[in-house]
Amino acid sequence: MFIDDNIFPGHLNLLILGHEERKAMKKIQCNFCGSDRYEERRIEYLYSHKGKYLLVPNTPVEVCLNCGMVYYDATVLKEIERRFFAIQSKAEEPDNYIEMPEKAYT
Repeated sequence: MFIDDNIFPGHLNLLILGHEERKAMKKIQCNFCGSDRYEERRIEYLYSHKGKYLLVPNTPVEVCLNCGMVYYDATVLKEIERRFFAIQSKAEEPDNYIEMPEKAYT
């Protein structure tokens, strides 16, 4: 929500903006290094919960071009979590299954 007092001075004017409009207006700054240079990318995200995993290829992220810090949109993470629990409860099927070796670091 954006409040603009310049449209009708003295009146409270509310403009409801979509996600992309808010994103365009908001100056994003890296919480780690302070840079404002970002790039949208797609990565493989590994969701884990109580020893079970879901690999999510093509997950959208924003990456700081200065330090490499990766930022996830909350709606993306919530959808990944929803899919994980839907697959675990057999309400949805995964695209496929993979086999992954395990070796402890010693």
